[in-house]
Amino acid sequence: MKKLILSLAIATLIVSCSRDEEIPQSDLQLEQQNELLSKEEINKKIQASIDNTGDFDWMETDARTIWSAIKHGDNLLTIGYGASPDQYQRSSNTESIKDNIIQLVRNIENSDSAAAKSKDQLYVDENINVIDIRVTNIKTIQTLLNDSRVRYLEPASYLLADDNTQARSSGGFGCGYRSDNISSSDYRTIAPGARVPWNFDKHNIPAAWNYSTGKGVTVAVIDSGLSPEQKLMNQDFNDGYSSGRRVQKYGTYVDSIWPWSNNYDGVDDKCAHGTSMASVATAPRNNNNLPMGVAYNANLVTYRGTANVLIDDYHEKRGVSEALTALGKRSDVKIISMSIGSPFSISRVKDAIKYAYSRGKMIIAAGGTSTSFTTWFGVIFPASMNETVAVTGLKEGRYVRCSNCHSGSKIDFTIEMERNSGKLVPVLSYYNNAARYVGGSSVATATTAGIAALVWAKNPTWSRSQVLNKMKSAGEFYPNKDSQFGYGNINALKAVK
Repeated sequence: MKKLILSLAIATLIVSCSRDEEIPQSDLQLEQQNELLSKEEINKKIQASIDNTGDFDWMETDARTIWSAIKHGDNLLTIGYGASPDQYQRSSNTESIKDNIIQLVRNIENSDSAAAKSKDQLYVDENINVIDIRVTNIKTIQTLLNDSRVRYLEPASYLLADDNTQARSSGGFGCGYRSDNISSSDYRTIAPGARVPWNFDKHNIPAAWNYSTGKGVTVAVIDSGLSPEQKLMNQDFNDGYSSGRRVQKYGTYVDSIWPWSNNYDGVDDKCAHGTSMASVATAPRNNNNLPMGVAYNANLVTYRGTANVLIDDYHEKRGVSEALTALGKRSDVKIISMSIGSPFSISRVKDAIKYAYSRGKMIIAAGGTSTSFTTWFGVIFPASMNETVAVTGLKEGRYVRCSNCHSGSKIDFTIEMERNSGKLVPVLSYYNNAARYVGGSSVATATTAGIAALVWAKNPTWSRSQVLNKMKSAGEFYPNKDSQFGYGNINALKAVK
């Protein structure tokens, strides 16, 4: 019996070898190309690129990598199109390109019928040259990569994590509903009964209020939304020394595992991070004995564009992009604060940032606060873009980055936000009549957004570049720029005088 099995095994091996000899080399190469890469293999490519270049670009890979990542997601492909690499805005002369690209994909995917078209989950962005469409065939990827009208291809739903459970939980990626007992050593009280966080004095923010309180300027915060349970950021936004301003709330995030869902999740914060960041920039100055914001007379617009601080899910990428283009259209919005990010570039978000930037917006972004996915990165996206102002956090009284903050040549400014005691910055909690400590480059970014509002309110006719140059001149290292910390700590008083 053993001899029979051995004979069969040898026969099988001989047949297998003879079949390999009969397969043309080109067919073998095609078979290898169609073999799915594992998530581990894809993630190794991503990490190797970030280690070597500081970023990762799907267009620097190959069709097999992109196709494999799509298959590990929801078979959804993001296509950036245009007549040239920098043509990101929708216009009449890109409509035919869009239609031709869609038809090309449908022809290869055999989805010409009306029934098939209804299943390809097509999404067309209204403002930038981006579409999302269902793709299963590697030939589609290969064809598009060779099409000069395609600016980029990216897997729309690929996640570095094995699943998104942690990201959706209230404790994941910067979220937290807790309230803390704030130590009296971490604030001082000013009229009419507001608490000034300890780090405001480090940046001369209270002295700057003699010249500007942010009145007339609108700050937008793209984050996880705004808590309905914190009155000071809702119905009591105008209270005490804060008056004559408005708060507006919008939502562009879809909380669904299905990429083709268009059921927006609303405006309410379900993470608490967005509420904290909005309060750092604009919380009212009143007699509630709670932490106040930097620009306590500025207007506020919040967008729930993400579930948390990490932009990784398809609906977060799309939600952030839609928020940016919507804000880009608003003439009243001067500053966009983004205490959120991604370990590497997201092209649709990059297009949306360029869209908002082209309309004069100052986009302030977090340089990076380490999570389980970002510990090996330098300055994260979108702070890594030239169109953004990148900010990171420091320890008290010294140029040492905070325990989990990132730094690098892309950083423009720094904010002290971690005490020698280890305590962070007191801000409003998710819940009414409560406060909490927050830190990282997130709170540094929102603080910088508030300072920008003070400068712009003092000089309402200035352009973005004039405001930014004034902020740079108020940096501790100006006119030099440090290789890790940019222009350094901002002196808000110097910036508004």
